[in-house]
Amino acid sequence: MEGQLKPGSVAGGYATTIAGLNPFSVIGIDIGGTKVGGGIATYELRGRFPVVRGYRMIPTNAQQGGDALLDRVVGLIGELIEQARTELSEFPLVGVGIATAGRVSAADGSIAYANEILPGWTGQPVRATVEARYNLPCAVLNDVQAYAMGEIRHGAAAGAKTAVVVAAGTGLGGAVVVNGSVVMGAHGFAGELGHTLSPYAAGIVCSCGSVAHLESVASGSGIEARYLEATGQALSGAEISRHALEGDREALRVIEQAGRSLGESIGSWATILDPELVVISGSVCKAGKPWRDALEQGVSAQLPEQMRGLPIVEAALGNNAPIVGASERLLDLLTL
Repeated sequence: MEGQLKPGSVAGGYATTIAGLNPFSVIGIDIGGTKVGGGIATYELRGRFPVVRGYRMIPTNAQQGGDALLDRVVGLIGELIEQARTELSEFPLVGVGIATAGRVSAADGSIAYANEILPGWTGQPVRATVEARYNLPCAVLNDVQAYAMGEIRHGAAAGAKTAVVVAAGTGLGGAVVVNGSVVMGAHGFAGELGHTLSPYAAGIVCSCGSVAHLESVASGSGIEARYLEATGQALSGAEISRHALEGDREALRVIEQAGRSLGESIGSWATILDPELVVISGSVCKAGKPWRDALEQGVSAQLPEQMRGLPIVEAALGNNAPIVGASERLLDLLTL
């Protein structure tokens, strides 16, 4: 079964007891291109809203390579384990959940692929390394999948059975929720919504090497690249958004194109999946009214009349979402 922690593995001693162990805690880690966040998700009861304690953050220092990053992550986990066992002993520690940028192999929790944002991260044996070092079960999944799991269990989509979650930041990630669970796919790679074909990106080479993908126009990096292409000015996404509000025509065009292209894609995904709601998150969602208006116009243009009024809501858990989601993923695997 996909990603299962099998009896006889490190997880074996936990799988038979976790369902009745209350309270308890999970170490949650969130690995991104610029920072690594970590905390201790404490549960009074399985299924109850977890409280993230002891949150701390370290720089990714991605330029140092994948081996160095894994060492830093393992070190952070060790610090949190020590804190959990000394300061939060009333919450017995059951394992580690890790959310990370890149594609994660469901078979063994290693990194199947990471782009140039995390050089040398591809191939890193994350789950095996953590389990061997700390003799605790570990679950590893993509960061947006974890974000979605946090939001569907305890955030903006709590209680929904079906949802689409979109993370529009530097890149553009996504996840699909069916029957209350994040769809992982045969290899663990499901939800790469940013690599949907988009007519607005025709002829543009995506960061993945293919052509005409949505991420190239709807992500923060895409917005910056399109504005640079049009004006020769290298501005941040926040600066471009501000220029758009101040009447800069090219900035407004790029911001509206980003919103419209993402909205049309959301409308297409919703037509296929018929979700109860769409959850959006990330820095691009702060681009202002022109972006949001264009997004809603794009969604309406693609949705059938019977599905008009689809709720599009902002995520609720913030930085805690991937930590909570990774913790939930571990608990799911321990109780299969």
